[in-house]
Amino acid sequence: MDVGWRLSDPPFERLRCSVVSKLTDVPKRILIGRALRSDRLGETLLPKRVALPVFASDPLSSVAYAPGEVLLVLSIAGLSAYHFSPWIAVAVVVLMFTVVASYRQNVHAYPSGGGDYEVANTNLGPRAGLTVASALLVDYVLTVAVSISSGIENLGSAIPFVVEHKVACAIGVIVLLTLMNLRGVRESGTLFAIPTYVFVAGVFTMIAWGAFRSVVLGDEMRAPTADYEIKPEHPGLAGFALVFLLLRAFSSGCAALTGVEAISNGVPAFRKPKSRNAATTLALMGLLAVTMFCGIIALAMATDVRMAENPAKDLIHDGVPLGADYVQHPVISQVAEAVFGHGSFLFLVLAAATALVLFLAANTAYNGFPLLGSILAQDRYLPRQLHTRGDRLAFSNGIVLLAGAAALLVWIYGADSTRLIQLYIVGVFVSFTLSQTGMVRHWNRLLATETEPAKRRHMIRSRAINTFGAFFTGLVLVVVLVTKFTHGAWVALLGMCIFYATMTAIRRHYDRVAEEIAAPETPGDDMARPSRVHSVVLVSKIHRPTLRALAYARLMRSDTLEAVSVNVDPAETRALHAEWERRGIDVPLKVLDSPYREVTRPVIEYVKGLRKESPRDVVSVIIPEYVVGHWYEHLLHNQSALRLKGRLLFTPGVMVTSVPYQLQSSEVARKRARKRQEWVAPGSVRRGPAERAKESSPPT
Repeated sequence: MDVGWRLSDPPFERLRCSVVSKLTDVPKRILIGRALRSDRLGETLLPKRVALPVFASDPLSSVAYAPGEVLLVLSIAGLSAYHFSPWIAVAVVVLMFTVVASYRQNVHAYPSGGGDYEVANTNLGPRAGLTVASALLVDYVLTVAVSISSGIENLGSAIPFVVEHKVACAIGVIVLLTLMNLRGVRESGTLFAIPTYVFVAGVFTMIAWGAFRSVVLGDEMRAPTADYEIKPEHPGLAGFALVFLLLRAFSSGCAALTGVEAISNGVPAFRKPKSRNAATTLALMGLLAVTMFCGIIALAMATDVRMAENPAKDLIHDGVPLGADYVQHPVISQVAEAVFGHGSFLFLVLAAATALVLFLAANTAYNGFPLLGSILAQDRYLPRQLHTRGDRLAFSNGIVLLAGAAALLVWIYGADSTRLIQLYIVGVFVSFTLSQTGMVRHWNRLLATETEPAKRRHMIRSRAINTFGAFFTGLVLVVVLVTKFTHGAWVALLGMCIFYATMTAIRRHYDRVAEEIAAPETPGDDMARPSRVHSVVLVSKIHRPTLRALAYARLMRSDTLEAVSVNVDPAETRALHAEWERRGIDVPLKVLDSPYREVTRPVIEYVKGLRKESPRDVVSVIIPEYVVGHWYEHLLHNQSALRLKGRLLFTPGVMVTSVPYQLQSSEVARKRARKRQEWVAPGSVRRGPAERAKESSPPT
């Protein structure tokens, strides 16, 4: 007789589950910190000084590569085309001020955080809204890839090892930024503020010291490439060819505008008054960005910076091409070397700050992508898992999804910012144009009913700003598409189409399921009372699967019968209470509080409490579930039920019952499987039933 203890015995089983849970929980807490309660969400709101580096680091940091992209394109026509760069800078500045002024109207009119998606969806319809959402999702992924790749290249100007292992270093930075953002917006914003302000101060110091040396001291500042010659790919361009080249250079310089829309998407993250603080931050961001952009362009001209799309062949020194070993450093690095001196303290500080701020510029996307994903999930365009916040009140699933997509893009394109930037800015100008067009319709709708003269004057002024913004950004969008399509912009358009098609399919699926499971107003087959036992029915909302589970549980000869719901969203809980009372359901509804937005843990603790009160009793947990017919539909349903069943299996004295509700897709799959079973193989009729039976019989 075996009298020893076994690991499968209840005490050891509980101990094993506890140890496993702690082993998986400890690393998570070390990496992202302890979980935060839902009622601490207000503590994560950002003041303007922190919101500026969090939401504006992308447009601020783009001055590190946008001037270089302008010169790279102009170099195709040779050194003589460089004198057009100041005029291109002026056009970019006008566009920046137009976009900033337009988005200041957006943040006042739509402070809920939907940004361009909400504006387009409300005023232009769901298709326009989904187009904007697709464009922004693609642009956010590209923002991470471009910013980090450019940061690696800038850091490589001081540390050769980094540029020699670009892809590995870039992916490592993506992982690090992901962990920092998983810790929460407020905490990551505080960490990101210092490098951003050091970068801004460094650039302004470089501009001021360069101007002082040139104008007051009369020093001759020369970039390290000043003595090189540029071999033009197409010398002597004139007429339409020259205009096309200038438009392409302008479209490359428009990379300085990426990320402007992030502030309008992030208004809920600001402290009160949210709209005014967001508008002030937007204006400050625009002023800083255009000043730094123009200053770097001016210093690049003054120090004779030379850039080429193919520096190995097109940059010539003493009549000889530089060759494949030459590494072309960014414009800002060359200008800093000319102004501060190579290896000087200020040069190293600015190089480090530039690399850091480019890495942190991806934070704009890390805040915009998950928030937009949450809104789209709430509107049933993306899986529901993207809607809820994680342990640190950040949208963790969206952050991880963005990181994975950006890392894949960096790996495919070899962390080459020049190749990646060709895919860039298409999406952002699609969202700019549709958003401003939507704002024009917004003001037209309000003006149709407004009678107060002062408010009408304000609306007319705002409409004029948005009208000009829609026209200008639409014109730039056409220029970008024409000049960049064959250079890689088609990839961004393809990505937008994939996002659009995927989100449309997800919404169609959710709508079909919602219609199919909608609770009827009159009693039907779903409310028939079978004779089964019951204890606890888990409820999220009232629909056909819930009614079937309640009907199943009513007369199961249990001592107690109650419905249990977990309060993750107070608004949804209130709606559930109201619907429960309106229908007069004669089962008591108990709501479990969940301050950390978890579904599994409150149910587990409640069931354990019932077991502790009556250890000899058995608790039966009844879970309504959807039955779907396609593998990809499983990703969209029953995730909470799977986690609950997995945890409840290790709780002694608890039985779990799934009450399936078969959706139409499962019926289609069943019929398809039956057809496969009844399919007659070629030649089976000739062989006859005996041979077919013999072939189908299992071997002995």
